[in-house]
Amino acid sequence: MDFWGHLEELRGSLLKALLAVVLCAVAAFCCKEWLFYIVMAPSHPDFVTYRLFSRITGVDVDFHIDLFNPELAQQFLVHMRVALWMGLLLVSPYLLYLLFHFVAPGLYAHEKHYALRAVGGGYVMFLMGVALNYFLIFPLTFRFLGTYQVSAEVPNQIALTSYISMLLMLCFLMGMIFELPILCWLLAKIGVLKADFMKKYRKHAVVVILIIAAVITPTGDAMTLSLVALPIYALYEISILVVKKTD
Repeated sequence: MDFWGHLEELRGSLLKALLAVVLCAVAAFCCKEWLFYIVMAPSHPDFVTYRLFSRITGVDVDFHIDLFNPELAQQFLVHMRVALWMGLLLVSPYLLYLLFHFVAPGLYAHEKHYALRAVGGGYVMFLMGVALNYFLIFPLTFRFLGTYQVSAEVPNQIALTSYISMLLMLCFLMGMIFELPILCWLLAKIGVLKADFMKKYRKHAVVVILIIAAVITPTGDAMTLSLVALPIYALYEISILVVKKTD
């Protein structure tokens, strides 16, 4: 296939991807109650994470945080934004299929094997990062910051946009961070990264991890920083094992 043939193939793939995203986003937009039941669940004290925490510690987790909307059209815009992100998440397996289908003809058999493992593994790891944030990092962070007060005279009222932005941002960032083992595996495959190198600079990696966690953490409190830094460090240790096995 010549250059224009590849360009035409790329155009077709992009159109298919765009159509799939639009259809899934529209479907998510129409299912408003179901969509926002999922999105708003971490803001309620009966969320599964809080109930599990109560069973483990024996401490009753009971709180109430008011969410408000200060702008006329903001709720509709939030609805569209969340529907778009949910549409992307739902259609992401098909998007990965289109990507692999486009690049596969230019790969050798062993390259296709590695590419398939990298794409499949990367997708699974991304979903694991999103799930960890949704069920652990964001709920505990939201409850801590939403109930923290410098004085009883200053009640907390959290803007809806602040809640949604923090949830989506942390989901995306944690999903990307969970790609670390896949990235290290790819670097080890091409001979750039060694397990001994990662072990040697483990202490330096801890400092870098803390800096990264501080940068991506939306607040400066130690609890949120720890909740973000600890999974990243665990991923670093897992990456060492992956690279060692690949060597």
